[in-house]
Amino acid sequence: MALLNMVQAIREALSTAMATDDRVIVLGQDVGKLGGIFRATDGLLARFGEKRVIDMPLAEGVIIGCALGLAVSGLRPVAEIQFLGFAQQAVHQILQQVARMRYRSRGRFAASMVIRAPFGGGGKTPELHSDAIEALFAQGHGLKVVAPSNPYDAKGMLLRAIHDDDPVLFCEPLRGYRIAKDEVPSTPYEVEIGKAKVVRDGKDVTLIAWSAAVNLALQAAAVLSTEGIDAKVVDVRSLLPLDIDTLVSAVAGTGRCVVIHEAPLTAGLGAEIVASIAKEAFYSLQAPLERVTAPDAPYPLAAGEQMFIPNVERVVSAARQACEAS
Repeated sequence: MALLNMVQAIREALSTAMATDDRVIVLGQDVGKLGGIFRATDGLLARFGEKRVIDMPLAEGVIIGCALGLAVSGLRPVAEIQFLGFAQQAVHQILQQVARMRYRSRGRFAASMVIRAPFGGGGKTPELHSDAIEALFAQGHGLKVVAPSNPYDAKGMLLRAIHDDDPVLFCEPLRGYRIAKDEVPSTPYEVEIGKAKVVRDGKDVTLIAWSAAVNLALQAAAVLSTEGIDAKVVDVRSLLPLDIDTLVSAVAGTGRCVVIHEAPLTAGLGAEIVASIAKEAFYSLQAPLERVTAPDAPYPLAAGEQMFIPNVERVVSAARQACEAS
């Protein structure tokens, strides 16, 4: 076991996969000589060489298109997009080509590839860098979308994604890269895609979140406990496929629910989760379902960022409201 932050866990997963399978290659802007702008690929070029760690131009459609061609040819590429917001320049490749390859080829070809991209606020980045647009890619059926919240899950889910025969969009929390450290096994292991996880048990209200918002939910749960409110926290982890059974079971046990995410309210993935819970856990609900999200507005400049993204106070307030409802 080693105490690693998320960047270190991701780097270790990439290094492990590349060492054990010659088909695994890494490509993207600045992934080679620079080692990635967050240093997630640092040292890979020196260890594996320029034929397996490839610096690409600033052209996201080209990066994903090349990765798809390599995947169809039998390799297992891991493509890095520097920020998820930039993936909008490759939507035509991801949704129309990558996600549909198995369907389009009637099973002859599988796009066995991973697309890594950080997202979310907290980094005071320029425009387009922090946009949480994960819900856009949840429409890419044939694609899997995951969003780990901690280093342990990040390493295990990335190894699982690399070994998956279908394409996986691997969303990484920008503000979670170096904040927290976990005990991470040095030996290879995998975390199943498609499974949510209850990370804190509770009986009064269920807080549902993913990526960096999970830590926010845990902080809110700690505050609520001082007020006599026992909050359960669920880490969604896998956005597509979505583990509805675990989410419904978690909410049915408390009768109250708050969903937290950094994307704007309208058409965010929280809407899908709320709709599913309303249908499947209807007779267990004791209060209206709450959402804590960003507002329906463009992402602001750095000075306004903390007023835009969800915070502990807003989550605590929503949980209180749910618990006070009759």
